[in-house]
Amino acid sequence: MRTSTALSFGAGFLACLALAANRPTPTPAASTPVSDLGAFSSSLAVKDIAASRAFYETLGFSQAGGVEEQNWLVLRNGTVTIGLFQGMFPENIMTFNPGWGAQAKPIEPFEDIRSIQRRFKAAGLTLTTEADEDSTGVASFTMLDPDGNMLLFDQHVPKPAETREE
Repeated sequence: MRTSTALSFGAGFLACLALAANRPTPTPAASTPVSDLGAFSSSLAVKDIAASRAFYETLGFSQAGGVEEQNWLVLRNGTVTIGLFQGMFPENIMTFNPGWGAQAKPIEPFEDIRSIQRRFKAAGLTLTTEADEDSTGVASFTMLDPDGNMLLFDQHVPKPAETREE
């Protein structure tokens, strides 16, 4: 019974993906600000970093960063990036890196994290932690989505020069 349910779900999911691929990307309303939030990755809270690394390497991932002895690794498979973090946070987190491209390199131009934070707050979103608005270096903030999933916005590069006077 479980196998047929899983197969039905899988077939339905693939059908949804196929339909979505054929639909044009919706154009946001004129009042909706659009921003590239940077590179995306899933940050996974793991219990045993060595076991998790071995598992994901079996799936074809390879180490792209991190220090296993410090209980964190960044793994990549093509354009997919995941972080493995042991003992650093209690649950999985979706991570966005403004100013950082999919190939783990700085990009320009980009919207500074402090600007994104102000925009989100102005839109009525509640942040769980905030970046220091007076800083110009690396910064981060967090928030929860409506289902309680943690989102981390983590900028690894300094504020762009053209926005330092904001």
